[in-house]
Amino acid sequence: MSEFADLRRFLAPRRVAFVGATEDLAKFGGRCMRLLVDFGYQGEIYPVNPKRSEIFGLKCYPSLADLPQVPDHVGIVLPSAGVLATLAECVSVGAPFATVFSAGFAETGTEEGKALQQRAISIARAGGLRFMGPNCNGLVNFVDAFAFTSTASIRGARRPAGDIGVASQSGGAGQVNVMWRAQQAGLDISYQVSCGNDADLDLLDYMAFMVESERTKVVLAIAERIADGERLRRLARRAAELDKPILMVKVGRTGAGSRMAASHTGSVTGADEVCDAALRQMGIVRVMDTNDLYETAMLLRTGKRANGRRAAAASISGGNLVMVADLGATVGVEFPAYSEATQAKLKEFLPGFSATTNPTDLTAAAIGQRDAFSSVARIMAEDPGIDAVIPVITFSPKAEIRSIAAVSAASPKPVPILWTGKCSDDPALTPEVLVAEGHAVYRDAMPCMKALRAAMRHAEFRRNMSRPAPQRPAGIAVEAARKMELKGTLSEAQSKKLLGLYGLPLTREHLAKSVEEAVATGIVALKIQSPDIPHKTEADAIRLGVSGDLRQAYEEVIAAAKKYKPDARIEGVLVQEMVTEGHDVLIGVSRDPVFGPVLTVGLGGIYVEVLKDVAHRLPPVDLVEAREMVDELRSVAILKGTRGKPSLDIEALADCIVRVSWLAVDLQDRIAELDINPLRVLPKGARVVDALVVAS
Repeated sequence: MSEFADLRRFLAPRRVAFVGATEDLAKFGGRCMRLLVDFGYQGEIYPVNPKRSEIFGLKCYPSLADLPQVPDHVGIVLPSAGVLATLAECVSVGAPFATVFSAGFAETGTEEGKALQQRAISIARAGGLRFMGPNCNGLVNFVDAFAFTSTASIRGARRPAGDIGVASQSGGAGQVNVMWRAQQAGLDISYQVSCGNDADLDLLDYMAFMVESERTKVVLAIAERIADGERLRRLARRAAELDKPILMVKVGRTGAGSRMAASHTGSVTGADEVCDAALRQMGIVRVMDTNDLYETAMLLRTGKRANGRRAAAASISGGNLVMVADLGATVGVEFPAYSEATQAKLKEFLPGFSATTNPTDLTAAAIGQRDAFSSVARIMAEDPGIDAVIPVITFSPKAEIRSIAAVSAASPKPVPILWTGKCSDDPALTPEVLVAEGHAVYRDAMPCMKALRAAMRHAEFRRNMSRPAPQRPAGIAVEAARKMELKGTLSEAQSKKLLGLYGLPLTREHLAKSVEEAVATGIVALKIQSPDIPHKTEADAIRLGVSGDLRQAYEEVIAAAKKYKPDARIEGVLVQEMVTEGHDVLIGVSRDPVFGPVLTVGLGGIYVEVLKDVAHRLPPVDLVEAREMVDELRSVAILKGTRGKPSLDIEALADCIVRVSWLAVDLQDRIAELDINPLRVLPKGARVVDALVVAS
C-alpha cells in the first residue's frame, strides 16, 4: 500500500547505528545495546559515542559522519535537547530511518515539548527521513533476529518467530501484557513495535507492514489514539482482502465523553461509541483487555470460520458445562438442540446414554471407552446446525487429549479447547504445547467464550464482504443540495428544504411571517423559526394541537421566543400538520474528529439524551445495514408492534436512513451536525416532523 511507508529496511536493517550507546546497563542505552547484541542480529552494528572507542567489543564511532557505511536505521538515546542535531545528522549522511527513544517531547504536555517535537518532524520531513517515536520503547523482529529495545521481556534465549504481529503505542502494554504473555501461552510473535508519540511514522504504518508480511497471520494492536480514521479504513480494507484479521484494544473509553452540541445527535454521539461502531464496520475486532487480544488470536489464526453463533460443548464435568452455557449466553453464543441424526449417532455410540442435550454431559458413560470423547466431539462437529465445538477437558490422559487435538486439527469448524486441568500421565503435555502446535486452548470458560464470540463476529463480517457497495438511491438532487446556501444554524424550514432534496418525506407545512399568514387546515402545530433557537421546546416556542383561529397561538409562540432570547433572529412561525400516529425516531449526522461524518439512529423525542438508545455507523449505508441499525435499538420491539399495536413501516425508516447517510457523504465538508428529531415512523411511510442542520 503506497500510502503507508515501506518499512522493510526499518524493521530488518542491514546496518544499524546507535547514538548514545553505552555499556552501563543501568541506562536505557546500555540495556538497548546489550539486547541488540545478544538477540543475534547478523547485520553491522555501529555504536556512536564520542567518549568511547569500544562498546561490548564493537568499535565505537564519535559521530554518524564517521561511520564506514550509511546505516539503514539509527537509534537515538540522548537528552531531548540533543535529538534535533542528531536527526539533522541522519539527514546529512542519508540514513532513511531513525528511532527516537528519548522522552521530553509532546507527551510532556508543555508548549516547549510540543514545539520540540514539531521541529523534529520538520527536520525529518525536509530531509526525507522517517522516524519512530519519540518517547518509545522500540521494536522486536523475531523473523530477522533484530531487537531495538530495552525490554526485559526478551532476555535469555530468543523465542522462535511466530505468526502474530503486535503494534502498540505503549511499551509495557505491548511488550509485556501482549507479546510476553502470548509467548507464555504458547503463541509466538513475528514482529512487535512500541511506537510512542507517533510524531512521524504512526501505529497504522507498522500495522500495515504486518498486514502485508507473509510471516504474519493476525495483527494485534493497542491504540491510545487513532490519528486518521479514513486511513485506518483503507488499512482494514486491505487486511480484509488478504484475510489478515486485525484485533484492537482501543484505550481511553471512559475519557472520551459526549461533547456539547446544538443537535441531539451531537449530544449522544460519544467518541468511544463512534470508535466501537467504526471498528466493527471495518471488520476490526475490538476487544476489552490485552489478554483478549492473544486469546482471540489463538482462534482466528487457524483460519476456521463459524457460519453462525451456534456451538456445542461436551465434557465429563457437568459443572464446567453449566459454566460454559451460562457464560456463552452472556456474550451471545447459542447452544441449540442437536439434529435428530446427531442424537441418534450419539445414542448409538454410547449405548444406554440418553442425555443428548447440548451442552452434552458425558458423565461416567464415556470413561474407559477408547476415543469416546473425541468421537462424540467429531459427531457434534458433523451436525450442520452446529458452527463450533467446545471440548472441555479437566484431568485426562495423554491419549485422550491427543485425540481431542486431532479433532481440532481435522474439523473445518472452530474447535476451541477448554482445558481446566492437566495431563494425568504426561506432565510434558501442556496447553502451551497444543497452542504452539496451532490449537486454540483456554484455561477458563469466559476467555474461551469471549474469543469464540469475537471469532464468530469476524466470520459474520467476512460473509458480508460479498455484499455490493452501497448505491445512492433514486430521487436525490445532489447538485441542487450543493448549491444551497448553508451558513450557521439553519431553521427548521431551511433544514427541511435540504432534506427534501434528498427525498426525505416531509410534513405538510408553510412558513407564516405574520399572523394573517398563519392559517390552518385541520389540526396543526405552530413552531418558532429562528436559527438562534435550535431547541424550540426549551424556549416554550411551540404550540401543538391547534385548530381554527391561530392568532393567539401565533402570538404566544412569538412572545415566548422573544422572552427566551430577545436578540434572536425570527424568520416566522411554521404552521405544520400534526402527525399523531406512529413512533418517534432520531436520525442524525455528527462529525467525529477521527472518523469524519457519523450516522446515528435512535429512539427519538425529548428523552433521547437520557435514554441514549442509539446505533452508529460511518456513512454511506445500504438498506441491509440500515435495518441492522434499527435492530440494534433496545426499542425496536415498539417499531415491530407490541401489546396489540400495529407494526410500523421499518422499510420506510430504513430508506430514510440510507438517504441521510448519502447526504452525510455528499455534504460532509459543509455540515457539522444534522438532526431529524423526530422522524415519525407510521404504519405506512414516515414523516420528518422536525429537523435541524448546523453548517460547518
